[in-house]
Amino acid sequence: MRFAIPLAALGLAIAVPVVIAQSPSGVPGAPDKTRVAAGSYAADPAHTLVVWEVDHFGFSKYTGIFGNVTGTLVIDPANPAAAKVDVTIPVSQVTTASSGLSSHLLRPGKDGGKPDFFGPSPADARFVSTRVVLDDDGDEAKVTGNLTLNGVTRLVTLDVDFHGAGTNPGNQKATVGFEAETKIRRSDFGILYGIPLVSDEVELTIHAAFEKQ
Repeated sequence: MRFAIPLAALGLAIAVPVVIAQSPSGVPGAPDKTRVAAGSYAADPAHTLVVWEVDHFGFSKYTGIFGNVTGTLVIDPANPAAAKVDVTIPVSQVTTASSGLSSHLLRPGKDGGKPDFFGPSPADARFVSTRVVLDDDGDEAKVTGNLTLNGVTRLVTLDVDFHGAGTNPGNQKATVGFEAETKIRRSDFGILYGIPLVSDEVELTIHAAFEKQ
């Protein structure tokens, strides 16, 4: 996953000496599977994002973000196909570049009608894996699981890439990171507003960091 490191964190790293095993690139994490420690991990909500993208009127793509993702990952490098992931995404905290659009996504339906998108108090979304199939190299996988969104549960498959592992210099926790992509149809989850002017298909890109507990 690609994340910007806040300046405050850089200042802390300079002010407090730490000893970390760095990759050849000089950063703590590296795409080296031998760095992954077996055990239970928790999602780092500050550095785990679900980015969504839809087509708007056929003129441009529009992007928004779900952040503050929580959840768990259980993984054993000796048996990566047995990995389990269970994450919760707070839909109510959706963010876009437009305050007006963000409000539209969460506003109630007019005159007591059904909301256009999520409504003012949407339930959290949740993804629970059911199957992991690795490629021959073991650094890419198809992770299938149940995605619950807007009260509807559908089977979804994520194309997952291992991004890196190492020790976080800020808190000294073993950390692993992944990137994932998938496409869903919002009509499958009962979110029909604006189709086809606003595309039914939604592209999802997930940037996830998990810290060992």
